[in-house]
Amino acid sequence: MRVSSPEIVRPARPFFDAVRREPERPPLWAIPHADAADHAACRAAIRDGSRSFFAASALLPARVRRPAYGLYAFCRLSDDAVDHAPARDRPAALARLATRLARIYDNAPSDSPADRAMADLVAGHTLPQALPAALIEGLAWDAQGRRYETLSDLTAYAARVAGSVGAMMTVLMGVRDAAVLARACDLGVAMQFTNIARDVGEDARAGRLYLPLAWMREAGLDPDAFLADPVAGPELRAIVGRLLAVADSLYARAEAGIPGLPPDCRPAIRAARLIYAEIGRDLERGGLDPVATRARVPGRRKAALMARALLPLAAAPGLIERDLAEPALAETAFLVEAVAAQPVPVPTAWWNVPAQAARVLDLVETLRAREAALPAGP
Repeated sequence: MRVSSPEIVRPARPFFDAVRREPERPPLWAIPHADAADHAACRAAIRDGSRSFFAASALLPARVRRPAYGLYAFCRLSDDAVDHAPARDRPAALARLATRLARIYDNAPSDSPADRAMADLVAGHTLPQALPAALIEGLAWDAQGRRYETLSDLTAYAARVAGSVGAMMTVLMGVRDAAVLARACDLGVAMQFTNIARDVGEDARAGRLYLPLAWMREAGLDPDAFLADPVAGPELRAIVGRLLAVADSLYARAEAGIPGLPPDCRPAIRAARLIYAEIGRDLERGGLDPVATRARVPGRRKAALMARALLPLAAAPGLIERDLAEPALAETAFLVEAVAAQPVPVPTAWWNVPAQAARVLDLVETLRAREAALPAGP
């Protein structure tokens, strides 16, 4: 899993602008950590890092789109923090990531737009810590240069770096139903398989290999020899086609979860599913050669797929019910269970005076802690 784009930094503001205008950070009584500049930085992260996801996200309602940008920015910058570090420094980079995540869940995020946005969505959506922790575990596997013997082993990796994101997006939409979450994880895994198929050549040139080793040996390919001289012969093309077929079966099953999402969220998720699956179609049109070229979906084709996503979902009678009833993949079940295990706070009734008073005291303590964490003025 690699995403490359410039590091997000908070733009500097002239001294007199800072004095004459409103403060850059929100006042202490404002609960959100992230301000408008943070949200703009997170939006830039997804715009620069994933054109396909950015296009699909345009169909999300604003209440979901903004936290989704924060989630993506945190995931991408976490990936960059590990992927761009020299091999010897990656354990330290992973430790810093774990610390950043702990601070987010302690409501004291690090000084980063993505961290502040992530802290807000964690608090606002009761996001289980096990989900972003799974992502960081997948990044640790990348840092170790882990290879995957079987499809199940590869699915376990995809569950962490992509299935976790599908589960987190579902929670952001306000859905915690186990069946819908299982299908969201299917979609994340399918997308990761598509990415792996598309990036075989790029990964090989970087010394990385994600294809199931057992599949390679069955096809007569030696993994180390392929890395030394990556060529898209008939054996490799067959493996790429096989992985895309698995992805397509998961894309089809993921469709069953879309009706379980809020109506105004469905087009965006279906658009993401259609656009990513189209990467596989472009690979097929190119003869399943991911070494010589990189499959892509042109802007005009994305627009057509986004328009298609707005149409009612057509499925054979009973097919959606059948696929929705399928259990979660064994490799993604822990993500679904993590959401089920996370209690969702029940809002305090306005007439419950003692509970409201306790809430105010908690708020005061939070603001004191946040004030103490601010740097001292001149």
